[in-house]
Amino acid sequence: MHKHTCNTARGIIFAILTVLFFSWPGPAPAQSSSFSIEQEKDIERVVRGYLRRNPEVLLEAIESLRGKQEGSIEERSGKVIAARKAELFKDPDSPVGGNPNGDITLVEFFDYRCGFCKRVYPSILKLLKEDGNVRFVFKEFPILGLNSVYAARAALASRSQGKYLEFHDVLMKSKGSLGKNQVHRLAKSIGLDVDALKKELKQKKTEISRIIDRNLKLAEELEITGTPAFVIGDDVIRGALTFEALKELIADARAEAKK
Repeated sequence: MHKHTCNTARGIIFAILTVLFFSWPGPAPAQSSSFSIEQEKDIERVVRGYLRRNPEVLLEAIESLRGKQEGSIEERSGKVIAARKAELFKDPDSPVGGNPNGDITLVEFFDYRCGFCKRVYPSILKLLKEDGNVRFVFKEFPILGLNSVYAARAALASRSQGKYLEFHDVLMKSKGSLGKNQVHRLAKSIGLDVDALKKELKQKKTEISRIIDRNLKLAEELEITGTPAFVIGDDVIRGALTFEALKELIADARAEAKK
């Protein structure tokens, strides 16, 4: 079992034990701020015996704890979204796809080297093709190494040549490690002037770094630790989504907006 899972389970066990121990028939120890070593051993012995006879109790406790933790994250994320709406949905430095005037905005935090991002990408394309009223915001979130960072920086630099969406497309559809040479080849394949791209990367190094840093900070505040992650309305959805799930998200957001 993973160390973190073990620690969580141990904490849950001890919490259960404490309740059981104090409700156990017979003399109870005097309550204090801590247990003696002997008391802890007695508690563990009682609870371990109980859990061996009733293992479903531990599973229920873990599920309950997980539900409370997720609920807490959703609540915190909702507060961040409310406070940072302009930066999330209307940041002029974030590229926009789909319908710029769409009635629903869907934000994605992604990494060009993320396999799950690549897996969900066809569903995003299909959604934007079928629903002409979705505004899609791209949040470059390179967290998978230096190659990811360079690809993200190059993509943002390509905006000066009006090729961001095309470059994003080939980067998402690419295979391999996305080293600099591969990024340059992909850029050339869609008609980007690679020399001009490199020049833009140097001239706007600070500006591009600032954009990525803001995205990283925003993701941290939203407790987004992996890719892909989506923001729509007041919600953060973590992980790859199917086309059907994306459609349902949009439908729910539209229904909520009408209330």
